[in-house]
Amino acid sequence: MANNADIMVVINMDIISIIIIIVVLVFSMTLHEAMHAFTSYWLGDDTAKLEGRLTLNPIKHIDPFLSLFLPIMLALVGAPIFGGAKPVPFNPNNVKWGEWGAAIIALAGPLTNLFIAFVSYGLWSVMVLNNLPFLDQVLSNMVVINLGFFIFNMIPIPPLDGSRVLYALAPDFVRRGMEIMEQFGVMIVFAIVLLAGSAFSVYISNALELFLNIFKLIFGV
Repeated sequence: MANNADIMVVINMDIISIIIIIVVLVFSMTLHEAMHAFTSYWLGDDTAKLEGRLTLNPIKHIDPFLSLFLPIMLALVGAPIFGGAKPVPFNPNNVKWGEWGAAIIALAGPLTNLFIAFVSYGLWSVMVLNNLPFLDQVLSNMVVINLGFFIFNMIPIPPLDGSRVLYALAPDFVRRGMEIMEQFGVMIVFAIVLLAGSAFSVYISNALELFLNIFKLIFGV
């Protein structure tokens, strides 16, 4: 019987493993960003559509460093995998329900990753019992990478998606501070990751383990 440790094992980085990781990264981040775009369009804003982001074409969404290089380097060193993509633009003034509409747009991306991880774990729980190593490897990567994206993007620090939920709840003076932080974009996130170091890695690892335990309870594997 498989356990959580089985699905978190970092597989030896041969060329096949690297190709699998790249394919999973591109697939996962494309759906993440596309769901931001489709949700913003559904809520009344056509900014993403006008900029060509209302598509499943990965070229429109992938950032070479955040979507590929960074996650692959983390995988190679055995660290928790996280990353990002090109932000999907939207105009808050056009979105239904104001700040709550903006929060829904933000949540659409990471919740998509959580859904992919959940479905992949369910498929993995069937495949692992049938002794299919290649599919086991693909689905294991789907679970871990998408959970990593979900956990990372839900951190409530601008410009990560979780900050939009905090923004909807926060008083005006906090929002102004978050707007200033957001101007510096991903640099703030990387500064926090570098300064936090091992503590950040422990947070990601513990959160991964928590969700894997929940999946295990649901699927019984």
